[in-house]
Amino acid sequence: MKAKSVVAFLLVFVLAAAVLAGAQKQQTPPSDDSLYDLVRRKLASDPVVKGGALEVDVKQGIVTLRGKVELEKQKERATKLAKKVKGVKDVDNQIAVVGKGGR
Repeated sequence: MKAKSVVAFLLVFVLAAAVLAGAQKQQTPPSDDSLYDLVRRKLASDPVVKGGALEVDVKQGIVTLRGKVELEKQKERATKLAKKVKGVKDVDNQIAVVGKGGR
């Protein structure tokens, strides 16, 4: 009977340790460098934003976007795309809407 109790205790202990290890792994925020790469890729590959020329800066999970676009919807879409990246805390959109020929 005592052996069963010890085995049960060890099993519970091992399961709890595995759950805690998994929780710690999920709580580690991505680095600013990895967020930078992910945001840049999203913006550059989006057919609306066409954001290859936009500047992206990331500090402590906060993304700052700079540059020029022709349409307001491109600016708004850039914010939405950046916010969708897991780990981004906030987006400071400083993109200027200049219209066609205003670059």
